[in-house]
Amino acid sequence: MNRRKFIKQTFLGAVGAGFFTGLYTWQVEPFWLEFVKQKMPIQNLPDHLKGKALMQISDIHIGNRFDYSYIIDSFKEAQAFNPDFVVYTGDYVSYENEKQFQQLDEVLPHIVKGKLGTAGILGNHDYGKNWGEQKVADKISNQLQNAGVQMLHNAQKEFEGLNIIGLDDFWGLNFEPEKVMNDYDESKANVLLCHNPDVCDLEVWNGYKGWILSGHTHGGQCKPPFLKAPMLPIKNKKYAQGVIDLEDGRTLYVNRAVGHLWQVRFNVRPEITIFELEQA
Repeated sequence: MNRRKFIKQTFLGAVGAGFFTGLYTWQVEPFWLEFVKQKMPIQNLPDHLKGKALMQISDIHIGNRFDYSYIIDSFKEAQAFNPDFVVYTGDYVSYENEKQFQQLDEVLPHIVKGKLGTAGILGNHDYGKNWGEQKVADKISNQLQNAGVQMLHNAQKEFEGLNIIGLDDFWGLNFEPEKVMNDYDESKANVLLCHNPDVCDLEVWNGYKGWILSGHTHGGQCKPPFLKAPMLPIKNKKYAQGVIDLEDGRTLYVNRAVGHLWQVRFNVRPEITIFELEQA
């Protein structure tokens, strides 16, 4: 093989590899959902809840940026697991205008609900443009509440012995964690929902020990092998995805999101997480 032919074949190979990588990143991985299974040891867990399943669904991002029939299909897959509890950790829409309310209504009849309880919190995108539209947050909250999701706005609710604490979004208009954390009861079996994991570094926890379930990052959506994700919408870049021991009695879990801000993923598959409850 002469030099010119070698260069030509190398160039064509690189172009072909780039084309297929781009096609995979755009059309395959964004819809290649992974169900991640994880043990969740909880202090004070009642005996009747041992072995029960808690499903976390985060960042569905209904809107115009990808075909959200994929979200409906994902919910149908998730329903087959028949979870005992389901929690939603924010960003139900990618808000542009009031059309997203109608789009969300198309999806909500298919949402996954727990046999023993279903709860949710808001994310920053649920506050509309620049995270500053209270009427958008109110509308989305009402839609979810009417669909059977108990929305927690700096509040807590006990479901069959599992106490779920929900913080409103860090970037939104109503982030007032002291409203619920001042009443934190360590004797309960607690799980806390908090959309943005950067809240873990604030002085708002009042001695909380236990699991914190977050979303927001999408795991960066694209991550080069062996390197950190280059784009994460958080201050503390350690909080990208998965289980993080905060080394003070708190365990953070950052869900990679089932939806997308943009239809592109590489090495960061979308996920729905299924936790098996056990006594700590």
